[in-house]
Amino acid sequence: MGRWRLALAALAWLCLAVGAVAAPSDRARIAEAVRAPMALGEAITETGVYELLNSGGAHVGYVFETEPLAPLPGFSGAPINVLVTLDLEGRFLNVRLLDHNEPIFVSGLGEAPFRAFFEQYEGRSISEPMVVGTPYGDATAGGALVYLDGVTKATASVRIAHESVLAATLAVAREKMQGVAAGPPAYPDPDHAEDLDWQSLVDQGLVRHHVVTNAEVQARFEGTVWERDDPDATADPDAAYLDLWIADLGPPSIARALLDDATYEDLRRFMEISDHDEPILVVETGRHGLVSDEFVRNTAPDWLSAEQDGLPIALRDADLFVGLAGDVPDALHDGVAMVLRTDRRLGFDPTRDWTLKVQAVRSHGMFQPEIGSETLAVTHATPERFFSRPGAVTRLSPFEEAVRGRADDLAVLGGLLVLLLPVLLFAQSRLAGLRAYTPVRLGVLAVALGFVGWWGQGQLSIVTPLATLQAALSGGSFAFLVYDPFSALVWVAALAGLVLWGRGLFCGWLCPFGALQEFANHLGRRLGLRQIEPSAALDARLKWIKYGVLAALVAVTIWVPQHLDKAAEVEPFKTAITTFFVREWYWAAYALFWVFLSMVLFKGFCRYVCPLGALMAVGGVLRIRRWIPRRAECGAPCQLCRVECAYGAIAKSGRIDYSECFQCLDCVTIHEDPKQCVPLVLAARAEKRRRRATGHPNVVVAE
Repeated sequence: MGRWRLALAALAWLCLAVGAVAAPSDRARIAEAVRAPMALGEAITETGVYELLNSGGAHVGYVFETEPLAPLPGFSGAPINVLVTLDLEGRFLNVRLLDHNEPIFVSGLGEAPFRAFFEQYEGRSISEPMVVGTPYGDATAGGALVYLDGVTKATASVRIAHESVLAATLAVAREKMQGVAAGPPAYPDPDHAEDLDWQSLVDQGLVRHHVVTNAEVQARFEGTVWERDDPDATADPDAAYLDLWIADLGPPSIARALLDDATYEDLRRFMEISDHDEPILVVETGRHGLVSDEFVRNTAPDWLSAEQDGLPIALRDADLFVGLAGDVPDALHDGVAMVLRTDRRLGFDPTRDWTLKVQAVRSHGMFQPEIGSETLAVTHATPERFFSRPGAVTRLSPFEEAVRGRADDLAVLGGLLVLLLPVLLFAQSRLAGLRAYTPVRLGVLAVALGFVGWWGQGQLSIVTPLATLQAALSGGSFAFLVYDPFSALVWVAALAGLVLWGRGLFCGWLCPFGALQEFANHLGRRLGLRQIEPSAALDARLKWIKYGVLAALVAVTIWVPQHLDKAAEVEPFKTAITTFFVREWYWAAYALFWVFLSMVLFKGFCRYVCPLGALMAVGGVLRIRRWIPRRAECGAPCQLCRVECAYGAIAKSGRIDYSECFQCLDCVTIHEDPKQCVPLVLAARAEKRRRRATGHPNVVVAE
């Protein structure tokens, strides 16, 4: 029978399927979800990113779904699809749930708390580090983080949804909104000091030099009406039209190396007042100059502009007189110098490449001349070492966030496992031989039901391995496995148990719903209810049902995964443990049916229907030992353990069917009890007769 079960499971798990990449939703559906007076513009990517238009038709943001951009699978195996509306400054205007198959929200808690979760994004910026949960540790830890309230009993699903929103949003921001700050701005680090001079500034690229000759500019205007409007360019083609020097004066070490003492002091006072501005030194020693004759100081320069990542950077004259340091070449002293300023808070990052654009302007005609221009560009950046980012938070991974959020629960669960597993591994017989074994076992089951189940939400479900299968078939991510570290730790214990005991550890000691059924059976016996005891032949047939249920669920996962959430309701775990029976009446009635049936049929669901139990039974082939002690007389002639086994896991031969053993240890208790174990009782009687025959009837035989 074991070979057939293994073959059945292998056939199900080896089925092949091709995963399809999610296509964007219909345009009409997206447009309907956009809030008035905004409107949906044109699609600008194949992944379903649309322009957001205001009432005047101007482009003011982006609209997109998360599934095509970040198809992170949830616990059903299907991604959570969310519609995100983002303005051009990276602020969330609206975040709205579109589709999902998360079991806990489909019919457990309902969608209302899930939809309410997404309302917390409105008004937040992508530059703010956001996490789901509560602040870490002390009051200062993660002080710049924005905490989003999760949903009780569904934290793992909410974390997956949050990661989907962030991943999709950052993908759009990187492609379409690269000028938006993705984190705290970089400020000059006052504690960073370097001894620099002019030569070291040039050698390290801290001063950028760019030359454009007359010939190069002339080539830009060839074939236009302005090609003959600059005779100086044609007269001396090799001379410099633009001889430009650029340096960032924000870092004190660079500023002190470039400026004379008076200018440096003026700059320091300026930065104390305008502490969000980054000062940029530009010096031009060619014939172009920096600004036109119409330029007004303390305004934006008319011939100069800048951009970073394709988006404009606002430049303005700092209105500072510029005096250069003594070792700066004379040519720069004789040139035109300006200090420009730009606000770091608007997205400018001096540590990344940015481009200064200089307009080469020509005019044609005497009256109402035609103006033509060509853009001359130079790129510059200043190393990160000169800057710090106050308030910058290194965001923890989703797993680390989840672990911190449940640190106390994980510590208690870890302590429970550290106590339970060694006892079962090294002191199993001693434990089963205790007079108070039954109360001890019921105490552990009470912890499994109350703490692991109702409090910790650590009820394992067939949904997790099926979602893993679906992710494997579709080439998706397995990240969802770590979003609930509490359940992950239970899974680790269950998998370790498969190697050491087979399915017994989880099904017999750690399954909350199994514990609930066992308590129900104890209550039924106390009430004197007549127990249903199927014949051995019927019991053997009924046990095949769970393998059929498992195979059916695998088929649903492969061919109609959109129905997995409903198919998985064959498990009453979500109703009885996750939501504590607070669901629609038919789901509550279904779960209660199995609980009440357990009062007269010992753990009927676990033995006959549970698909997770079937998977655990198949996984039991990994078991490396036979851990239940046996004697030669077990099965021939003694049948006591087989008769007393409530699970029907002992054959007439005395062989243990570990795929059906729930590790209740009742047979071990019998095996260790000289008053119950028939071979021990018979051996004691034989010894007693022998001693009487030898004239030592009063000698007590030690058992």
